[in-house]
Amino acid sequence: MLHLQRDLEKLKREILERGGMVEESINDAILALHNRRIDLAEKVYARESRIDAKEVYIEEECLKILALHQPVAADLRFIVVTLKVNNDLERMGDFAQNIAKRAIFLASHDPIPSLPDFVNVLPEVVRTMVRNTLDSLVKLDIEMAREVIGMDHTIDDINRRMYGELQRLMERDPSTIERAIQLLSTSRYLERIADLATNIAEDVIFMVQGNIVRHTDTD
Repeated sequence: MLHLQRDLEKLKREILERGGMVEESINDAILALHNRRIDLAEKVYARESRIDAKEVYIEEECLKILALHQPVAADLRFIVVTLKVNNDLERMGDFAQNIAKRAIFLASHDPIPSLPDFVNVLPEVVRTMVRNTLDSLVKLDIEMAREVIGMDHTIDDINRRMYGELQRLMERDPSTIERAIQLLSTSRYLERIADLATNIAEDVIFMVQGNIVRHTDTD
């Protein structure tokens, strides 16, 4: 039992370290987009190999613990959740790369107007969701996890309004179409990152309570 707890603590540190790396990439991608910083976008690409290597390592550690210790109950739920979180973090990292790619394109073209909430609200809410969902995982804080789930509505609303705003812009000025599509893609990727943060928060609730809250009303 002592060896199992030691290995689980090590696994928790590894998943948090990977989460921190992914969170850094998301932050850099957002700053690259809004500040037209190609150098920050390139940092996202440079970090990706380390994020990928950590994913493989964590998966191997999970399988090793399952084979050696055959955990049950809460410990087993933690392993299952860690495997799922590891996959969600991989997808978050991929979306951060996609944002960085479009940030490079947009930085090399004249800026176009966008929804104020896309610049002033969306990035901060996404950052908060990612940071808090990882904190809820560490602290096993289901109230924090539920707060993250509640924030997803704000992201969905901004993304919908962003679509309408850019659609009107493209109708008024067809020369903006390519830039508007690239910008709209970044909004969609940020929404997907928020969805993944929500997934992790739901998994935290499952890990602590054993209840599956996905597809149910958690308000």
